[in-house]
Amino acid sequence: MEKFDVIVVGAGPAGLLAAGSAAREGKRVLVLEKMRQEGRKLLITGKGRCNITNDAEVGEFIKHVYPNGRFLRSAFGHFFSHEILELLNEYGVETTRERGGRYFPTSNKSSDVLTALLSWVSELKVEIRCGERVEKLITENQSIEGVQSNGREFRAKKVILATGGKSYPATGSNGEGYELARTAGHTISRVRPALVPLETGGQLAPKLQGLNLKNVRATVWVDDRKKGEDFGEMIFTHFGLSGPIILTLSRIVVDALYQKSKVEVSLDLKPALDDQKLDARLLRDLDASGKKRVSNLFRDWLPSSMIPVFMDIVGIDPEKEGHQVSSKERNRIRNLMKNFRFTITGHRSFKEAIITAGGISTGEISPKTMESKIVSGLFFAGEMIDLDAETGGYNLQIAYSTGWLAGADQFKHL
Repeated sequence: MEKFDVIVVGAGPAGLLAAGSAAREGKRVLVLEKMRQEGRKLLITGKGRCNITNDAEVGEFIKHVYPNGRFLRSAFGHFFSHEILELLNEYGVETTRERGGRYFPTSNKSSDVLTALLSWVSELKVEIRCGERVEKLITENQSIEGVQSNGREFRAKKVILATGGKSYPATGSNGEGYELARTAGHTISRVRPALVPLETGGQLAPKLQGLNLKNVRATVWVDDRKKGEDFGEMIFTHFGLSGPIILTLSRIVVDALYQKSKVEVSLDLKPALDDQKLDARLLRDLDASGKKRVSNLFRDWLPSSMIPVFMDIVGIDPEKEGHQVSSKERNRIRNLMKNFRFTITGHRSFKEAIITAGGISTGEISPKTMESKIVSGLFFAGEMIDLDAETGGYNLQIAYSTGWLAGADQFKHL
């Protein structure tokens, strides 16, 4: 049996920040990681580029976090975006701010971020042991005493669970941390994929597979009621819809599908033009190029790969000349451009979800310390807490901030 001041379970961004935060205060820290390598999931974030954080102010930041962003005010007050950027910069990671306030390593290598964090905790004498699967928490009289890993006991009066959610299970986040928390008496809100691509009915999306659209507006309809919308970029896939705006809206969709509601996503391909202005433009183009075939006119209106699919839906002969298009046909074209609709039949699995929604109820965790309200000495950090956010660096910042606060000396924050 070995003794430590603090044991951290999980060597992802939340776990590493927790370990470093504790070690800074002179604590002897052990990190137990199930996988054979630290930070496996961090390496694949942002398609391998790692969207480190976002420069939004705290008030704006928490608007992008669900279901209760206000829970993070204290954590953000102790460690926020400028702190993680300063820490990484100190260990050689230059960063670049991109559109939407997103920060990436200038090298575009997530491995640089992981290397910096590992160098930091190594300097602080944190001990990391990989290949260690924690099977149970050791408690006595509702207080933490340590953990059991690979059949051996490790003792500590403070244990921080930072095992991640269930997304990308191949990286090690397969939900085992939820079971540890449940055995300690915690409530786990329904866990489901978040920031996840959507599956559609029919062959419409597969016919458009690979087509990337920019500057479009997507709207989610649940039982024919508008429930959310976003503007930006998306892509068609062999199974349906993906890309930034679709991932952002997927939270609404996943929950609606769980409720067995009818879900549709409509795309506005011309969001800069209202119906009247779009109709005027179509009419002008049809009049000005009356001798041109309709299929050629469509090249000014839509991406080329979309034209045959679009014309088939509208039901217009591609050989027809512009001046022959009737007002009814023009209305069909306009309506489809403003309301290109897809029936959503499902969503992809945790294997393709960027993050996890649901988890340990925030009502059972102290927002000032990240300590369990049920078992003293047990703390939580990162994705296993019932907090998830939109794309843009928000989720990683939640991991850093909750990790830092969980690792800090709790008596300084009471």
